[in-house]
Amino acid sequence: MKAMILNSYGNDAKFEPADVAEPTVSAGHVLVRIAASSVNTVDTMIRQMGQEQLPLSPDLPAILGMDFSGVVEAVGNGVTGFTPGDEVYGCAGGLIGLQGTLTELINADARLIAHKPKTLSMREAAALPLVGITAYEGLTRANVGPNQKVLVQGGSGGVGHVAAQLAKHFGADVYATDTSDKRMDIIKSYGATPIDFKAETVAQYVEKHTSGKGFDIIFDTVGGANMTNSFEAAALNAQIATTVALLELDLSPAHFKGLSIHVIFMLIPMLHDHNRGKHGEILSKLADIVDADALKPLLDDNHFQLSQVGDAYEHLMSGQAIGKVVVSN
Repeated sequence: MKAMILNSYGNDAKFEPADVAEPTVSAGHVLVRIAASSVNTVDTMIRQMGQEQLPLSPDLPAILGMDFSGVVEAVGNGVTGFTPGDEVYGCAGGLIGLQGTLTELINADARLIAHKPKTLSMREAAALPLVGITAYEGLTRANVGPNQKVLVQGGSGGVGHVAAQLAKHFGADVYATDTSDKRMDIIKSYGATPIDFKAETVAQYVEKHTSGKGFDIIFDTVGGANMTNSFEAAALNAQIATTVALLELDLSPAHFKGLSIHVIFMLIPMLHDHNRGKHGEILSKLADIVDADALKPLLDDNHFQLSQVGDAYEHLMSGQAIGKVVVSN
C-alpha cells in the first residue's frame, strides 16, 4: 500500500512516498481503509524532535498520523459492534509501536474507535478524535455543568473550539480568549462571548464578565506562561484543565485560591494500553452530540492530499491555519 514516511527526524525531515506491506487484521482490532487524517500539533512535534526528545515517537522509517476516518474492511476475533462497511473514526496510531494514518490501511484497536457521526463528512470526522477526546476529558474532569462560567483560553484553536462548543452543550456560560476579528467571529458563532486578550488585561475581563469573582472553570489550551493568566482569572476553588503543563511554575497563586489543576494528556491510553475503551466511549458520545447539532469541527480552508502531507504540516506550523488541517486519501 502507499504511504508517506519519514526516514529521519528533525526540522528539515521530509515525508517521502513509499510502498509498504499491508497490515492484516488481528484479534481485538479492525482493518480500516483510511479516507482522511488530520494533523495535530503533537504530530508536528514528533516530526521535529523524534525519539531522542520525545520517546513516544515511532521507530524509523516512521508512518506518522493519529486521527483518521474510514471504512471497516475486516474485523478481528473478539470484536463486537463493528462489521465490514461501517464508517468509523478514531485516534489509534502514529506513536511508538502503533502504525500511523498517513497511508491507506490501519489495523486499529477496536477500543480506540467508534462509528463516525452520521452528519459529518469523512474530512470533518477525521478532524475530531484527538481534540474532541481532549476537550471532553478536560471539561468532565473539571465537573462542567449548567450555569457555570467557563473560560476557554484559545477559543478558536483545535482543542479550544471544541471545548467552547461542548461547554455550551453542557449548559455553561462560555467565554473564550483569542484575537483577530475572524477568530472573534468564530467564537461568537458557538454562542460564546469572545475576549480579545490583546485588547483587555486579565483583570479587566474578569471584572467585566464576573464582577471580579473569576471563572468557575478555565480550560487552558495555550498553557506555558499563560497558566499564570489562568490562575489570575480563576475564581476561588475553581477548576483548571490544561493541555500544556510542560513547564516549571510557581503554584503559590493556585494555592491561595485553592485551585484544582487537571493535566490532560489524552495519549496515555494509546501509549500505555490503559483504559483504551474510554476513548471509544467518548467518541461514541461525541458522535451523538455532533448528530444532535451541538458540535461541529472547524476545518481549515486548505485541502491537502496524502502526497502533500509535508505542506499540511508546514501550514499548521506556520500559525496561519484556522481550524483543523486535514489530509485526504
